[in-house]
Parts: sequence; structure tokens; C-alpha cells
Amino acid sequence: MRPASEGPGNGGARHVVIFGGAGFIGSNVADHYLSEGRPVRVFDNVSRPGVERNLRWLRERHGALLSIEVGDTRDLRAVRRAVRDAREVFHFAAQVAVTHSLESPLHDFEVNARGTLHVLEALRELETPAPLVFTSTNKVYGGLKGLALSPRAQRYAPGDDATRAHGISEQCPLDFESPYGCSKGAADQYVLDYARSYGLPAVVFRMSCIYGPRQYGTEDQGWVAHFLLRALDGAPLTLYGDGMQVRDILFVEDLVRAFRLAQQAMPRIQGRAFNIGGGPGQTVSLLELLELIERRTGHRPRVTFEDWRTGDQRYYVSDTRAFMRETGWMPRVGVREGVSRLSAWLEELRGERTRASMARGESLEAVASQP
Repeated sequence: MRPASEGPGNGGARHVVIFGGAGFIGSNVADHYLSEGRPVRVFDNVSRPGVERNLRWLRERHGALLSIEVGDTRDLRAVRRAVRDAREVFHFAAQVAVTHSLESPLHDFEVNARGTLHVLEALRELETPAPLVFTSTNKVYGGLKGLALSPRAQRYAPGDDATRAHGISEQCPLDFESPYGCSKGAADQYVLDYARSYGLPAVVFRMSCIYGPRQYGTEDQGWVAHFLLRALDGAPLTLYGDGMQVRDILFVEDLVRAFRLAQQAMPRIQGRAFNIGGGPGQTVSLLELLELIERRTGHRPRVTFEDWRTGDQRYYVSDTRAFMRETGWMPRVGVREGVSRLSAWLEELRGERTRASMARGESLEAVASQP
């Protein structure tokens, strides 16, 4: 893989452009479109561990149909070049960790807020702007401190029937918390306003927890994969809070379908924000996920508990009815099936690493110490 831009240009074909296209979600979206024979331009600064592996996978599967531009959304000229022939645009490039935003709020702002504004400006300058799907976060709703919860077995449950049945809707007041919440919230609002003020065809997805293959989870992001990796490696795990916090989790292939439907529904839904996740039918608490992982892998990490972190939500489940009404979309992959499929992919990945390392003559101890 060359360190700079590459790709044949695909003649005069218009591209699906994916900012952050080398990451977990981006590489899955890229694979979907490439598999249909659509030229895709991935724009990524390749700073996240594992993304070069995703790019190699895409190149091996799709060859010259894939164009790669190594760049940063903070570089407006590079962003302009990337969208010059865009047919559809997805903006996933972001600083994704609340912890990092607390340590480096200026960097968090530059990447998440200014980077998004650059994408919007580059599209606004085009004679016919390509439709944009932007991924925001449920963190724009803050800690949901006004939500009454009660403990039930190994999870929290809302006190009111409507929230328990449907989750958190887009009518929930915005309450940016943490620098990450502020930067993503600002970007979220800029996208909606560019749709309103300039007629830009754009929608916002306020995302819950996404998981699936090509996710290299860490403690700060991608927690379902992180839990699985700790179990498979026999490594300890730290939970922040009491482990009873509940999330709706959405398998990545269901998310890719939602993206596709959103692009097809433009301009009918442009200028709107939608809460996207597994919804009430795909929920799990952290403690429940550990039990599920133990049944799937035979391993349960040794757990230690630390204090709650800034911006942590004890309960967040997406009310996805608005998007479902507009597009007919529904999640198809259940929690058990999704966790099993992600576990199988991670196990296969670990096996490939072990075989490659042993072929290089590395010791078993060295193999076991690899991330």
C-alpha cells in the first residue's frame, strides 16, 4: 500500500466518498458499495490501529475499483479534492473517545467540529452537492440525568412505560456533555443547519453502539469487541460504573442497510436527525454481555470496577421509529447472533496472527503478547 493517494481514478465515474473509510464502519460501507461494482474513494488519515489491515482487505477484494486518499479532514483543500466527483458522501472521520476529548479538547474540536465544517463547505461549493450522511452520537443527549431508572436484576430499567417500550426519541432535549459531546454536537447542528440554510442534501444519524467484523475494540471505543477480545485473550477487564448500564447494540450490516436507505430517501428526509441503534429489541447491559460472552467462548474476564466516567449514560436505547416510518428499515441481526458472529471473526483474526507470527519464527510467548 502506497502512503499517499492511489487508485486509477476509474475514468469519469462518480465515486462514493467515505471520510473515515478505513475504519470499522467505513470499511464495511466501502465493501458494500464496491461489491455492487460502484467505485469508492476512501479518505482517511490511517491513524487508528488496525485500519491499514482494513484497507488491505478492501484492496484484495476489490482491486482497482477502490481509490485511497490518505489525508485529514482538517485540510480543507484535501477535502475539496476528495469530493470533486462525489455521487454520495459519508462522513465518519472523527475523534471518538470521551477520555481523549477530556485530555485534548482542542484536538477533539479541530477533528470533530472543524473537520465536519470543511466537509460541508466543500460540498456547498459544488454545482450539484452530493447527498451526505453524517454520523453523530447519542452523547448529544448528555447523561439523561432526568430519566428515572430502577435496578432490575443485572440492568437498569426506565420508570416510565413509553421509554421502556420505545427508547429515547429525537424529541429528547440536547444536552452536550464532555468536550466530545460538544464537538460532535456542534458538528451535528452544523449539518442540520447547512441543510436548512443552503439546501444541502444531508441527514444526521445519532448513533448508539455499533458492533461487528472489522472492529478492533478498545476500552474507549467499540466496547462489545473489546469485551470479547479480553475474554479471548484471558485478560482482565475494567468496568466503569456498576456494569448495569444498558445499551441497544446494532450489528454493522444492519447499519449499512440504514445508510443505503437514507441515501435513497434523499431529499425527502434531508435536514433531519434520526436516532439509530438496535432499539428496544436489541438491548444488553454490560453484565449481561459478559454472561453471553462466557457462554459463547467459555471465558469470562476477571472484572474490576472503577468510578463512573464523565458523560456516561446509565441507560440509552434508541427510539428508531422515525427512521423506520420513513424508510421501512428494521434491524435483522439479534444480539446473540451478532455477538456470535463478531466472536467468530475475532477468533479467526487471532488464528491468522498466530500462524503468521509462528511462520516468522516467533515464540509462543511473543505471539501471546501481541495486541
